[in-house]
Amino acid sequence: MTEPLIIEPEKAADACVIWLHGLGADRYDFLPVAEALQQSLLSTRFILPQAATRAVTINGGYEMPSWYDIKAMSPARAIDSDQLEGSAQRILSLIEAQRDSGIDPARIFLAGFSQGGAVVLHTAFLRWQGPLGGVLALSTYAPSFSDEMSLSASQQRIPVYCLHGHYDEVVQNAMGRTAYEHLKAQGVTATWQEYPMGHEVLPQEIADIGVWLGDRLR
Repeated sequence: MTEPLIIEPEKAADACVIWLHGLGADRYDFLPVAEALQQSLLSTRFILPQAATRAVTINGGYEMPSWYDIKAMSPARAIDSDQLEGSAQRILSLIEAQRDSGIDPARIFLAGFSQGGAVVLHTAFLRWQGPLGGVLALSTYAPSFSDEMSLSASQQRIPVYCLHGHYDEVVQNAMGRTAYEHLKAQGVTATWQEYPMGHEVLPQEIADIGVWLGDRLR
Protein backbone atom coordinates (compact mmCIF):
# COMPACT_ATOMS: atom_id res chain seq x y z
CA MET A 1 0.00 0.00 0.00
CA THR A 2 1.46 3.37 -1.05
CA GLU A 3 2.06 5.72 1.86
CA PRO A 4 0.15 9.02 1.92
CA LEU A 5 1.85 12.18 0.74
CA ILE A 6 2.24 14.52 3.72
CA ILE A 7 2.75 18.25 3.20
CA GLU A 8 3.91 19.94 6.36
CA PRO A 9 2.99 23.59 6.94
CA GLU A 10 5.26 26.57 7.53
CA LYS A 11 4.40 26.61 11.25
CA ALA A 12 3.92 23.74 13.70
CA ALA A 13 0.81 21.86 12.62
CA ASP A 14 -2.31 22.39 14.72
CA ALA A 15 -4.82 21.41 12.02
CA CYS A 16 -5.01 18.82 9.26
CA VAL A 17 -6.83 18.26 5.97
CA ILE A 18 -7.00 14.68 4.66
CA TRP A 19 -7.74 15.00 0.92
CA LEU A 20 -8.72 12.07 -1.32
CA HIS A 21 -8.23 12.07 -5.10
CA GLY A 22 -10.72 10.78 -7.67
CA LEU A 23 -10.90 7.59 -9.72
CA GLY A 24 -7.79 6.97 -11.81
CA ALA A 25 -5.79 9.80 -10.23
CA ASP A 26 -3.13 9.54 -7.52
CA ARG A 27 -1.88 11.17 -4.32
CA TYR A 28 -0.12 13.92 -6.29
CA ASP A 29 -3.31 15.09 -7.99
CA PHE A 30 -4.18 17.69 -5.36
CA LEU A 31 -0.62 18.56 -4.33
CA PRO A 32 -0.75 21.97 -6.11
CA VAL A 33 -4.06 22.69 -4.35
CA ALA A 34 -2.63 21.79 -0.95
CA GLU A 35 0.43 23.96 -1.54
CA ALA A 36 -1.74 26.88 -2.65
CA LEU A 37 -4.01 26.61 0.39
CA GLN A 38 -1.05 26.42 2.76
CA GLN A 39 -0.03 29.91 1.71
CA SER A 40 -2.81 31.20 3.96
CA LEU A 41 -3.30 28.16 6.22
CA LEU A 42 0.15 28.39 7.73
CA SER A 43 -0.29 25.75 10.45
CA THR A 44 -2.38 23.20 8.52
CA ARG A 45 -0.92 19.85 7.52
CA PHE A 46 -2.26 18.23 4.34
CA ILE A 47 -2.35 14.45 3.97
CA LEU A 48 -2.97 13.06 0.48
CA PRO A 49 -3.65 9.30 0.56
CA GLN A 50 -3.25 7.01 -2.43
CA ALA A 51 -6.05 4.63 -3.44
CA ALA A 52 -5.21 1.00 -4.11
CA THR A 53 -4.81 -0.10 -7.73
CA ARG A 54 -7.67 -2.43 -8.58
CA ALA A 55 -9.85 -3.52 -11.48
CA VAL A 56 -12.75 -1.19 -12.24
CA THR A 57 -15.72 -2.92 -13.85
CA ILE A 58 -17.16 0.11 -15.66
CA ASN A 59 -13.77 0.67 -17.30
CA GLY A 60 -13.64 -2.81 -18.76
CA GLY A 61 -11.84 -4.28 -15.78
CA TYR A 62 -8.81 -2.06 -16.37
CA GLU A 63 -6.72 -1.64 -13.22
CA MET A 64 -6.30 1.89 -11.87
CA PRO A 65 -6.19 3.73 -8.56
CA SER A 66 -9.67 3.33 -7.14
CA TRP A 67 -11.20 3.65 -3.69
CA TYR A 68 -13.76 1.00 -4.67
CA ASP A 69 -14.99 -0.81 -7.75
CA ILE A 70 -17.90 0.73 -9.66
CA LYS A 71 -19.93 -2.08 -11.20
CA ALA A 72 -22.58 -0.04 -13.02
CA MET A 73 -23.33 3.62 -13.71
CA SER A 74 -27.11 3.82 -13.88
CA PRO A 75 -29.71 4.41 -12.66
CA ALA A 76 -27.34 5.01 -9.73
CA ARG A 77 -23.81 3.82 -9.01
CA ALA A 78 -23.57 0.13 -8.12
CA ILE A 79 -20.41 -0.22 -6.06
CA ASP A 80 -18.35 -2.74 -4.12
CA SER A 81 -19.45 -1.92 -0.58
CA ASP A 82 -16.69 -3.97 1.03
CA GLN A 83 -14.04 -1.97 -0.81
CA LEU A 84 -15.75 1.28 0.24
CA GLU A 85 -15.59 0.08 3.84
CA GLY A 86 -11.92 -0.78 3.48
CA SER A 87 -11.13 2.68 2.16
CA ALA A 88 -13.14 4.25 4.97
CA GLN A 89 -11.12 2.26 7.51
CA ARG A 90 -7.91 3.67 6.03
CA ILE A 91 -9.24 7.20 6.50
CA LEU A 92 -10.35 6.43 10.05
CA SER A 93 -6.79 5.28 10.79
CA LEU A 94 -5.41 8.56 9.42
CA ILE A 95 -7.83 10.59 11.56
CA GLU A 96 -6.86 8.61 14.64
CA ALA A 97 -3.16 9.01 13.92
CA GLN A 98 -3.53 12.79 13.65
CA ARG A 99 -5.59 12.88 16.83
CA ASP A 100 -2.98 10.79 18.64
CA SER A 101 -0.25 13.15 17.42
CA GLY A 102 -1.96 15.98 19.31
CA ILE A 103 -4.27 17.59 16.75
CA ASP A 104 -7.77 18.27 18.04
CA PRO A 105 -10.27 16.26 15.91
CA ALA A 106 -12.34 19.46 15.70
CA ARG A 107 -9.47 20.80 13.56
CA ILE A 108 -9.24 17.75 11.29
CA PHE A 109 -11.03 18.04 7.93
CA LEU A 110 -11.86 15.45 5.31
CA ALA A 111 -11.91 16.44 1.64
CA GLY A 112 -12.51 14.39 -1.46
CA PHE A 113 -13.09 14.78 -5.18
CA SER A 114 -15.57 12.53 -7.01
CA GLN A 115 -15.06 8.95 -5.79
CA GLY A 116 -12.80 10.27 -3.03
CA GLY A 117 -15.63 12.54 -1.91
CA ALA A 118 -17.96 9.55 -1.62
CA VAL A 119 -15.43 7.91 0.72
CA VAL A 120 -15.11 10.94 2.99
CA LEU A 121 -18.89 11.41 3.20
CA HIS A 122 -19.27 7.74 4.13
CA THR A 123 -16.45 7.95 6.67
CA ALA A 124 -17.61 11.15 8.35
CA PHE A 125 -21.32 10.38 8.58
CA LEU A 126 -21.57 6.60 8.77
CA ARG A 127 -18.35 5.51 10.49
CA TRP A 128 -16.58 8.23 12.51
CA GLN A 129 -18.26 8.86 15.84
CA GLY A 130 -16.40 11.91 17.12
CA PRO A 131 -16.06 15.58 16.23
CA LEU A 132 -14.49 16.77 12.99
CA GLY A 133 -13.66 20.22 11.68
CA GLY A 134 -15.73 19.64 8.54
CA VAL A 135 -16.05 17.90 5.20
CA LEU A 136 -15.30 19.23 1.71
CA ALA A 137 -17.33 17.30 -0.89
CA LEU A 138 -16.13 18.18 -4.41
CA SER A 139 -18.06 16.98 -7.48
CA THR A 140 -19.21 13.92 -5.61
CA TYR A 141 -22.13 11.81 -4.46
CA ALA A 142 -23.03 9.53 -1.54
CA PRO A 143 -23.80 5.94 -2.65
CA SER A 144 -24.11 4.75 0.96
CA PHE A 145 -26.63 7.39 2.12
CA SER A 146 -30.27 6.39 2.49
CA ASP A 147 -33.51 7.76 3.88
CA GLU A 148 -33.09 5.40 6.84
CA MET A 149 -29.74 6.83 7.96
CA SER A 150 -29.70 8.41 11.40
CA LEU A 151 -26.85 10.64 12.54
CA SER A 152 -25.53 11.12 16.04
CA ALA A 153 -25.40 14.56 17.64
CA SER A 154 -21.64 14.80 16.98
CA GLN A 155 -22.14 13.87 13.32
CA GLN A 156 -24.85 16.48 12.94
CA ARG A 157 -22.38 19.12 14.12
CA ILE A 158 -19.90 18.42 11.28
CA PRO A 159 -20.20 21.24 8.71
CA VAL A 160 -20.11 20.30 5.04
CA TYR A 161 -19.23 22.35 1.97
CA CYS A 162 -20.65 20.72 -1.19
CA LEU A 163 -19.12 22.08 -4.41
CA HIS A 164 -20.28 20.89 -7.83
CA GLY A 165 -20.14 21.77 -11.50
CA HIS A 166 -23.39 22.77 -13.16
CA TYR A 167 -22.35 20.91 -16.32
CA ASP A 168 -20.83 17.80 -14.71
CA GLU A 169 -21.48 14.80 -16.96
CA VAL A 170 -19.46 12.30 -14.90
CA VAL A 171 -21.12 12.80 -11.52
CA GLN A 172 -24.33 14.53 -12.43
CA ASN A 173 -25.20 17.67 -10.54
CA ALA A 174 -28.39 16.02 -9.26
CA MET A 175 -26.36 13.25 -7.59
CA GLY A 176 -24.39 15.78 -5.60
CA ARG A 177 -27.54 17.68 -4.76
CA THR A 178 -29.16 14.49 -3.44
CA ALA A 179 -26.26 13.94 -1.01
CA TYR A 180 -26.56 17.56 0.12
CA GLU A 181 -30.31 17.20 0.67
CA HIS A 182 -29.77 14.03 2.71
CA LEU A 183 -27.40 15.91 5.00
CA LYS A 184 -29.73 18.88 5.36
CA ALA A 185 -32.62 16.54 6.24
CA GLN A 186 -30.44 15.07 9.00
CA GLY A 187 -29.82 18.48 10.55
CA VAL A 188 -26.29 18.94 9.23
CA THR A 189 -25.07 22.46 8.47
CA ALA A 190 -24.38 21.92 4.79
CA THR A 191 -23.66 24.57 2.14
CA TRP A 192 -24.22 24.03 -1.59
CA GLN A 193 -22.06 25.86 -4.15
CA GLU A 194 -22.28 25.50 -7.93
CA TYR A 195 -19.78 26.56 -10.59
CA PRO A 196 -20.04 26.88 -14.40
CA MET A 197 -17.85 23.82 -14.99
CA GLY A 198 -17.87 20.11 -15.74
CA HIS A 199 -16.15 17.39 -13.71
CA GLU A 200 -13.15 19.46 -12.70
CA VAL A 201 -11.78 22.00 -10.23
CA LEU A 202 -11.62 25.75 -10.87
CA PRO A 203 -9.31 28.35 -9.28
CA GLN A 204 -12.34 30.20 -7.87
CA GLU A 205 -13.49 26.99 -6.22
CA ILE A 206 -10.12 26.57 -4.50
CA ALA A 207 -10.24 30.21 -3.37
CA ASP A 208 -13.70 29.61 -1.90
CA ILE A 209 -12.45 26.49 -0.11
CA GLY A 210 -9.58 28.52 1.36
CA VAL A 211 -12.04 31.04 2.78
CA TRP A 212 -14.27 28.27 4.17
CA LEU A 213 -11.35 26.51 5.85
CA GLY A 214 -9.91 29.77 7.13
CA ASP A 215 -13.21 30.72 8.77
CA ARG A 216 -13.20 27.44 10.69
CA LEU A 217 -9.56 27.55 11.71
CA ARG A 218 -9.46 30.98 13.30
